[in-house]
Amino acid sequence: MGFFDFFRQPDINQGVKDYQAAPSAVLLDVRTPQEYREGRIPGSRNIPLQTIDRVPSVVQNKDIPLFVYCYSGARSRQAVGMLQRMGYTNVTNIGGIAAYSGKVEQ
Repeated sequence: MGFFDFFRQPDINQGVKDYQAAPSAVLLDVRTPQEYREGRIPGSRNIPLQTIDRVPSVVQNKDIPLFVYCYSGARSRQAVGMLQRMGYTNVTNIGGIAAYSGKVEQ
């Protein structure tokens, strides 16, 4: 990994494809409820970053694939670290919905 790889943002469009290809995966949107209502990726579950400790009530199996996004990728990066510290083993930050070119539902 080179120095500039640290600054490279995940590709949310590829991340959604990876989510769709992973059986039993969960797509987590860690934005606020207001942001979630304004537009979200179909199939996502809203658990705001401030309440990330509620994830075990939604996802009991800590080995299930979790794909996490927010608006820009910053909160989802934070959420991934928190989820890993909670014991989740298969967590991926897919970035921010601002760069998403697929279908969005309200």
